[in-house]
This record gives sequence, C-alpha cells and structure tokens, in this order.
Amino acid sequence: MTQPCAHIIDDDEAIRDALQWLFKTRDVACATWPSAENFLAALQPGWRGCVVLDIRMEGMSGLECFDVLRQRGNQLPVIFITGHGDVPMAVAALKKGAFDFIEKPFNDSDLVDIVTRALEIDANNHRAETTRETVETRLALLTAREQEVMELILAGKFNKVIADDLCISMRTVEAHRSKVFEKMEVRSAVELAQLVNLVRNRPPH
Repeated sequence: MTQPCAHIIDDDEAIRDALQWLFKTRDVACATWPSAENFLAALQPGWRGCVVLDIRMEGMSGLECFDVLRQRGNQLPVIFITGHGDVPMAVAALKKGAFDFIEKPFNDSDLVDIVTRALEIDANNHRAETTRETVETRLALLTAREQEVMELILAGKFNKVIADDLCISMRTVEAHRSKVFEKMEVRSAVELAQLVNLVRNRPPH
C-alpha cells in the first residue's frame, strides 16, 4: 500500500461502508479496518496518508491505538470520530498530538475537508523527511576535517580565521571549503546553513 490514503478504523461495519462510499465519491483514496488490532498488524513503516479512528471500539480503543502508533514512531495524522460523551477523551488526545476530532453525527463535507487537510500535511511531512534524509546522506560523505571546516563556515568565520583556528594553510581551507560545497551540492554558505538546519532543527517525534 504505497499510495497515500485515509485509513478508516471502526468496528461498526455500517460506519465503515458509509465513510468508504463518502470518500470515494469525493475522490479520496481510502482503506477500511474493522479493528485497531487488525490495522496495527498490517501497518508498514512506508504507509502514507492519515487515520480516521473511532474512539470506542471492541478490543483496543482508538486512544490505545493512537498511543501504539506514536510509540512506534508513526506520525500519520490521526482524526478521531467520537460520540458526544467522548469529547473529554478526544480533547486529551489532541493534547497528545492528534490532528483533529469530529463528533457523531458529523457533516460529510466537514469530515472530507479535515481528511483532505490531513493528507496534505502528511504529504508535506513526507517531502520534508525525504529532503532531510538526502541532507544526512550528504553530511555522511564529509571527512572529519571537512566537517570541522563546515562548522567554522557555519559560524560565519572567514578562510583566514578558519586557517588560524585549525593551524592549516589558507589554500588547504579553500580546498576543504570547495569539497564541502561540492559534497553538499550548495553554492554558498547561506545555502549550506539552510540545508544543515533542516537536519538540526528537525521536530521531535
């Protein structure tokens, strides 16, 4: 399952069928799961999309499923659907990082809008993660000396200062600077700083 989709997890078959029909009529790809256990058993790390999760289900609850997802490091946006009496629990889930919650009975258009936003955010997160992985791969190509030079470049130091700090010649600094830019595929110190910050300012999971 490589294509992004909305994963509908609800133990009520009628709700699953209704949501599946709703999403298909709005051109939103979806998959349905009768239980949290069933979804978690099938879940693969590369799956993209979002999760539409009922709070009260037989067996594992929606909140328990959400906790397991986060414990596994899975960051798919999770939208809770809930009955009126479950609102305090849904609010608690939001504080833990859930994307949104919507009460039953819900407006179809509101739910589709929320799911569409969640799919867009997941796509953006996926692109950002792919970029970070690319930067990490490039950083791994730097030698220890090139990394030292890079840190001093990022600190805004000129070649002469870097040469003095590392007790090497200006020409050697220039050679290392050139290799750093080549391996990182940048043309300036500003571009270098922007790339490195993507990795160092990575939001915590």
